[in-house]
Amino acid sequence: MTLKFSIADWTDKSDGETVVSLLQAYALHPMGGAEPLSDYASANLPAAMAQTPGAFSVIGWQVDNDRQRTAVALANCFSTLSTFACKPLVNIHDLYVADVARGQGAGQAMLDYVADVARSRGCCKVTLEVLTGNTRAVKAYERSGFVPYTLDDTSGHAVFMQRKIE
Repeated sequence: MTLKFSIADWTDKSDGETVVSLLQAYALHPMGGAEPLSDYASANLPAAMAQTPGAFSVIGWQVDNDRQRTAVALANCFSTLSTFACKPLVNIHDLYVADVARGQGAGQAMLDYVADVARSRGCCKVTLEVLTGNTRAVKAYERSGFVPYTLDDTSGHAVFMQRKIE
């Protein structure tokens, strides 16, 4: 089997369903919160992504010898601007690898693919956030060259925070 990647086409119903299906699997995983996506998110995500400037999703496919493909990985990404560098950057908002593809290099290959997309778009960096308890992911990201964001040793590293709006 080989691994191939494609950027989801939001005008293609099959691609939209594939992204939602992979995101649902991620949402149900303990590191995704172990809760299903809402009906609203499931029904509206493809249209919302299509309408969000800079949004793109990468689907990882396992392809067998008969050219049958199975979706096994997802990266939902958003291009934005690094104000300090005054250049675009890509943030990986969601990264998921299905159990059947874990330990086979799918995550590393996905990170490399997203970095290649970012490079081709003139980006200065790729960012992501990870739960500190997700040690397997932290190690994978470090192997791929990610490091905690710091300005200097005395200021510490950045912490991803949220404020929910109800």
